[in-house]
Amino acid sequence: MKRLVEIRSYQLKSGTRQGFHEAMESAAIPLVRRAGMDVVAFGPSAHDPNAYFLVRAYKDLTDLQGQQGSFYGSEAWLQGPSEFLISRIEHCLNTVLWLSENSIQDMRASNVFAIEQAT
Repeated sequence: MKRLVEIRSYQLKSGTRQGFHEAMESAAIPLVRRAGMDVVAFGPSAHDPNAYFLVRAYKDLTDLQGQQGSFYGSEAWLQGPSEFLISRIEHCLNTVLWLSENSIQDMRASNVFAIEQAT
């Protein structure tokens, strides 16, 4: 079975990545998971000191749009870490692709931040 995977790549303002990561790890990712989204991987990108990524998996495009629409309009997000995180983003690029469950599990297993947050 294949699932739709969204890869969100952030270019952050210079010098903000550590604070961004701490807020993602402690506030945003727990909120996203409580909302029912499957966080596959997230963390600082190895190629650029101002780059960050978030990978989530969904059943299909309708599922992605529904879950994200509900989440990003929620009081928990709007009253929570949204302003802090958004203020540190220069720009963001989203890509979606279909992956097998095995590929998703491989991606999940190779990302230490996602593994630590899931336990």
